[in-house]
Amino acid sequence: MDKKNKYMNNVEKLFGTDGIRGRVNGEKINALMAVNIAMAAGEYFYGRAGTKRPRVLIGKDTRLSGYMLEPALVAGFTSLGIDSITTGPLPTPGIAHLTNVLRCDLGVMISASHNPFQDNGIKLFNAEGYKLSDEVESQIQLLLQKDRILAQPEQLGRARRMEDAIGRYIEFIKLILNKKEDLSGLKVVLDCANGAGYKVGPESLFELGADVQSVSISPDGTNINKMCGAIYPEKMAKLTKESGSSIGVALDGDADRVIFSDENGELVHGDQIIGVLANEMFLKRELRKETVVGTVMSNMSLEEYLFDKGMKLVRANVGDRYILDEMLNNDFNLGGEPSGHVLLTDHSKTGDGLLTAIKIISLLKRSGKKASDFLRPFKMKPYMIKNLEGINKDILNNKDVKNMIGSIQNSLISKARVLVRASGTEPLIRIMVESDDTQLIEKSINQISCILKNENRFDEEF
Repeated sequence: MDKKNKYMNNVEKLFGTDGIRGRVNGEKINALMAVNIAMAAGEYFYGRAGTKRPRVLIGKDTRLSGYMLEPALVAGFTSLGIDSITTGPLPTPGIAHLTNVLRCDLGVMISASHNPFQDNGIKLFNAEGYKLSDEVESQIQLLLQKDRILAQPEQLGRARRMEDAIGRYIEFIKLILNKKEDLSGLKVVLDCANGAGYKVGPESLFELGADVQSVSISPDGTNINKMCGAIYPEKMAKLTKESGSSIGVALDGDADRVIFSDENGELVHGDQIIGVLANEMFLKRELRKETVVGTVMSNMSLEEYLFDKGMKLVRANVGDRYILDEMLNNDFNLGGEPSGHVLLTDHSKTGDGLLTAIKIISLLKRSGKKASDFLRPFKMKPYMIKNLEGINKDILNNKDVKNMIGSIQNSLISKARVLVRASGTEPLIRIMVESDDTQLIEKSINQISCILKNENRFDEEF
């Protein structure tokens, strides 16, 4: 079996929790793969929007490799007779929104989100602007193995650049506020991670009246997420304090998630932000079924806070598309992850860092409080996350390993919450332990780490 068919025949290895992602010019992410993915996805979605001429919207972040992958995708789609519209750098949620409003058959975002520039990825959206289900990804994977019928020369698709994509997206996210609201009187530090939000972020906050100090807005193709943005928010937090700003905001590379800092330069946990939004929506009777969707990684303190307020937390698998599935299937309208993905489905079809930032800043202004008070509605339960590199993720399927980790989890059931999972976007295994006993947290993580490193030191009793 040749190399191409090797990755085409393995759905799990090609599609992760957020599309396809990998090192540029490696097995997953290269120009040939982009052409083939475009042709397979194009065949699956051809005509889904119900228009006379099928078309696709293609956006990207600021990675150097985007200049390679974008034309490869265009070539694949146009070869099938699908018109291609490219936007240039635009946040992932912008592509999701515009795919729907432009009546495209599908949308594509070229991005590896928070990963370094050496990685890139492809995220696909259906005609409604939603990320694909596992089942649809599997169907596209199967199509990769089949020959396709190419368009006749006179029926080839056309390609064009959409010049007003940024403006249309800005007008869309500003609708999160009513006409009488603005962000005037607040000083905001905005870190755009040298990524897809480097133009729309500063402009949208400026148009809403905020006094914006923007950083990491000079992408060069290789500095996306480099010691900046949501992955390294300390830079933003420090500047927030030094500049006397009201609040700090850090986006990730494709601007679909956001991290906040208070005026003292202290970072705010993502679950705290979800708590703020939940309470606001609950009080205004906007929170459907009094329910918030989180993930298995969501802190227990969020669940307890919601319960005390008369709300509840439903947990989904890690990944914003799994949160969205839960929300759409059960008519919920607020969900999110500790990492900063927040889904407000009354306004957007996917996580949107800028939209969330605008909403939180407006609520802060309305409260009249300082961010250090307003953005921390509850005290977080102590926890620790350890990322293990260089370990085959398949070890988590090993019977002996599962039994040993299960024994630890069972022994701690009344003392701690233990979660061990393979990352869906990076070559990592994550261990999370949450407990009021900080010594127990460290001890548990060390034991599980030893097991996964195949040292099997399982001789201590809890």
